[in-house]
Amino acid sequence: MEINQLKQVKVDAKTIKLCLKVRDRFSYIIEDTQGDVLFQQDDGYVPEFMPGEHYGDYVILDIDIDSGQIANWPKLTAADIEKAIKPDEY
Repeated sequence: MEINQLKQVKVDAKTIKLCLKVRDRFSYIIEDTQGDVLFQQDDGYVPEFMPGEHYGDYVILDIDIDSGQIANWPKLTAADIEKAIKPDEY
């Protein structure tokens, strides 16, 4: 016989996965160590260095619940930053 019963079960939640559609309105700033602006994008596509298969339209982040850190953030190279600053040259 099947009965409906609510039962509390402990789970170990680890990650919050965010997928945000920015629709060509992604803005960001790259600063140097003194806080001076090297590059600023007010509206545009999500840059290639962002994690996930975003197709230029989505911000895809995995947040570790315990640490609050972005778990899928890639280690960026100088080439990644150069390409973001001057995308037309690549």
